[in-house]
Amino acid sequence: MSFEQLVFYAFAAIAAFAGLMVITVRNPVKAALWLVLAFVSTAAVWILAEAEFLGLVLILVYVGAVLVLFLFVVMMLDINLAEMKEGFTRYLPIGVLVSLVVFGLIYMVVGPEHFGLEQFKPTEHGPDYSNTKEIAVPLYTQHAYAFVLAAVLLLVGIVAAIALTLRRRPPSEALYQDIDAQVRVRAEDRLTMVKIPAEVEPDLPENKEEEEGAK
Repeated sequence: MSFEQLVFYAFAAIAAFAGLMVITVRNPVKAALWLVLAFVSTAAVWILAEAEFLGLVLILVYVGAVLVLFLFVVMMLDINLAEMKEGFTRYLPIGVLVSLVVFGLIYMVVGPEHFGLEQFKPTEHGPDYSNTKEIAVPLYTQHAYAFVLAAVLLLVGIVAAIALTLRRRPPSEALYQDIDAQVRVRAEDRLTMVKIPAEVEPDLPENKEEEEGAK
């Protein structure tokens, strides 16, 4: 086994371990950090397979933008961790069964001849080869409609995430500010001038006696 194959399977193992930690850790912020490690390891696998464009896009787009959005959504949604993890052990057998089915489908699609530690060997290309062009040409010609549909789905996901963060909760209504009402406020609404007439102390008998005694 060559050194390149050892590095490939090392990054593949790290990516698989990080993906397992994403779904098992209890803290969603830690899960997002494990997801960063999974993305970086997968990007290294793409680069080793001479797909540099996919590796760089995985780091710039997913780690640099999408994952930051995940973190903001997780922190702003105020997720109840105890309630979220209540059904983990109950649904674990179903998750294991679904994982086995997915791996079985991958095995059927890829084929048994492509499995094994000695099977990884990236295709060597000349210096004038551009994998960016090889991806862009079919993406914007044969799969143009699917590309637009994926963009629409991402837009819907972004709008849904913003709508979830802007929801109003009854116990914390007082914490939200009505900016429009603050801008439209007038001085008459905040300050009221009240004119109180001056009161003259009446001439009481006691006061008269004190004045006469002073004289």
